[in-house]
Amino acid sequence: MQTGTIFNIQKFSINDGPGIRTTVFMKGCPLNCIWCHNPESKSAKPEIFYDAKKCVGCGACVQACPQKCHRFDGETHIFDRSHCNACGKCADVCMPNALDATGYVQSVSEVLAEVLKDKVFYDNSGGGMTLSGGEPMSQFAFTYALFRAAKDEGLHTCIETCGFAKKENFEKIAPFVDIFLYDYKETDPVRHEKFSGVSNKLILENLQFLDSLGCKTILRCPIIPTCNDREDHFAGIAAVANSLQNILEINIEPYHPLGSGKAEMLDKEYVLRDLSFPDNATVESWISIIASRTNIPVKKA
Repeated sequence: MQTGTIFNIQKFSINDGPGIRTTVFMKGCPLNCIWCHNPESKSAKPEIFYDAKKCVGCGACVQACPQKCHRFDGETHIFDRSHCNACGKCADVCMPNALDATGYVQSVSEVLAEVLKDKVFYDNSGGGMTLSGGEPMSQFAFTYALFRAAKDEGLHTCIETCGFAKKENFEKIAPFVDIFLYDYKETDPVRHEKFSGVSNKLILENLQFLDSLGCKTILRCPIIPTCNDREDHFAGIAAVANSLQNILEINIEPYHPLGSGKAEMLDKEYVLRDLSFPDNATVESWISIIASRTNIPVKKA
């Protein structure tokens, strides 16, 4: 049975496609977006969160860790990640949950069994299963098998994707996906590479290819103050949307700083840690500018 590495199964999701949904978050992403709100999704491997504010200094992790990654210098808890293999044994014994494992391996049947527990809600609301991440296409064999199994159960399916994957893999998976929640992060190719680590050329090519296949898409657009909150990018969003024959709507995703705290718990850099939520008036102005250039519905995700 095909297996994959996931980090969360979120029930009663209402922003990841139509109706009530269960969203399966998968680890691993080919992009390295500086505003990523799920930094634990970037690595394909399991990882350990450490929240120093919750640590009570009990020392249970020191005894549990087979790699000797934990020690105390006086009252200071030192977590040396250089030898950590994210086995999770430290998290298992951490009563205040200062340590928490993120990422675990499950089979297609295990994930689908969890998803199907809420099938009655999908049937009554027009919902279903959404795969997100990270990037589900980076674990293509698992994603493909899970979508096929979901369709065998009659589930409505969505995938949230950055679009950076092989064209042939999108062609293969297209018959089993009802809606592609397709990320559009930055119009300018130089800025796109600066913000995400990759060119947007393949992403745009795959978007047009999926549209040529008749695939339904929702354009998902993260708007980040100081990065891509520019009128030329807003015009680019509208232009790309207007070029698609099968687009359903444009979703604006305002920046939120959730990723900053999680990056800190992973000892990872987060360059936008000083940014905060944009106010409602600012978000509405973004939506208004984009909506003035297209007849496609534009709304906040």
